[in-house]
Amino acid sequence: MYRNVFVALLLAVPAIVSAQERRKHATLPNVIYIYADDLGYGDLSCYSKTGIRTPNLDKLAASGIRFTNAHATSATCTPSRYALMTGKYPWRQTGTAILPGDAALIIPTDKTTLPNLFKKAGYKTAIVGKWHLGLGEAVAKDWNGEVKPGPNEVGFDYSFIFPATADRVPTVFLENHKVLALEANDPISVDYSKKVGNDPTGEEHPELLKLKSSPGQGHNQTIVNGIGRIGYMSGGKLARWTDEELSSTFLAKAEGFIEDQRKATFFLYFALTEPHVPRMPATRFKGKSGRGLRGDAILQLDWTVGEIMKQLKYLGLEKNTLIVFSSDNGPVLDDGYQDEAEEKFKVHPPAGPLRGGKYSVLEGGTRVPFLVSWPGKIKPQVSSAMVSQIDLIASFSKLIGQPIPAGDASDSENVLDALLGQNKNGRSVLVEQGIGSSIAIVKDGWKYIPPNNGDAVMKLVNIETGNLAPPQLYNLNEDIGEQTNLATKYPDKVKELALLLSNIRNK
Repeated sequence: MYRNVFVALLLAVPAIVSAQERRKHATLPNVIYIYADDLGYGDLSCYSKTGIRTPNLDKLAASGIRFTNAHATSATCTPSRYALMTGKYPWRQTGTAILPGDAALIIPTDKTTLPNLFKKAGYKTAIVGKWHLGLGEAVAKDWNGEVKPGPNEVGFDYSFIFPATADRVPTVFLENHKVLALEANDPISVDYSKKVGNDPTGEEHPELLKLKSSPGQGHNQTIVNGIGRIGYMSGGKLARWTDEELSSTFLAKAEGFIEDQRKATFFLYFALTEPHVPRMPATRFKGKSGRGLRGDAILQLDWTVGEIMKQLKYLGLEKNTLIVFSSDNGPVLDDGYQDEAEEKFKVHPPAGPLRGGKYSVLEGGTRVPFLVSWPGKIKPQVSSAMVSQIDLIASFSKLIGQPIPAGDASDSENVLDALLGQNKNGRSVLVEQGIGSSIAIVKDGWKYIPPNNGDAVMKLVNIETGNLAPPQLYNLNEDIGEQTNLATKYPDKVKELALLLSNIRNK
């Protein structure tokens, strides 16, 4: 008799555990991280009176927290995305600069990443959109078979991406490990050092371009959809995407994942391409902003976010979904194509009150829009807490109760209370990275930029880099625009921050 009771109890344990797990997941939110590309601090109307009118993002901001001191780790895309995925500063790892479209995967497959953190906690995970963190084990790869390792191997159950950026070949979608719509008799070949195939290039045939390349920036190689790209590509004619359909395709895939997982708990990384070049939005948005194609692309971005918000409400998921919206780095106007962005934004600076922009170690390079919304859980507010995208791993680890193994995500800090609006403490120290080796440190509002003999201005894109021969010190609490260098006035502060930066770099 007792043996039968014991056996019955043993058999009941899985059911009890399963019920506990179900109750646990019933209290955990879905999480959607929406990542814009090259969107500036002053580009949205909820951040600037001169920003493009963005009613959907304004609504998202009004329903949650609008952060005024939030950062990408870096002023360019690949390193920022590396930090987001790994919780490690990208300058600690070689090979994390802006990647070509044929690069090998740079995210480790045996460490904690943002997606596999959620996956281990029982979430269904997906990435839709831009990847730009490499694919495969080497540069040389067969685009016509299974392309891996990639997003699936670092924690995403489902992936629908393009490999790098819209201005780099190959201009194709990959769903999980395979190029979409690829025909066996039209194999893809990609090369970044020499021309392959017979496709016309922008350099050879500028008359074929519907969007002309800017001189000296390299966007004049293989032409796809009337636009010159970086790199050379042949084959895959049916598989090549059309720029005007990029955003709607990514949106449809994101909505499909949400629909499929509406009864589960999910994490969606929705990596938008706007307003990165080439700016070629859908026809419905062209000419609508009054600020050229870049402004139209921001309208498209705002509409896309609004469609996700509508779907969540329709499916009854709105109150159980935490949305984070941000950008991978600051803005740039002329970044390879003659689309009148510099003329159209001349009196409407996309970085708002900040100096610099994309590529810059100044605040315009890494201080970006950052919105967090969780209806019913987060009280609407504006927060001055200093937070960074690198902190999302540690913060979400706390939120979902999934521990991070020692040594993983070593630069990520738990700022969950700040992200949920429960305080405005954030982190006290942040290292900011410009392009290349340029680096700065911020502590309690004081920012130190070490001496650097590099160019003070990137002439091709007309952006201040933050490089100067003497040291720079700014009090961001009083001088967000970094106008007054206080290094000679406060030499002890310079020494303190220089030592702190050295210690962090050598950690």
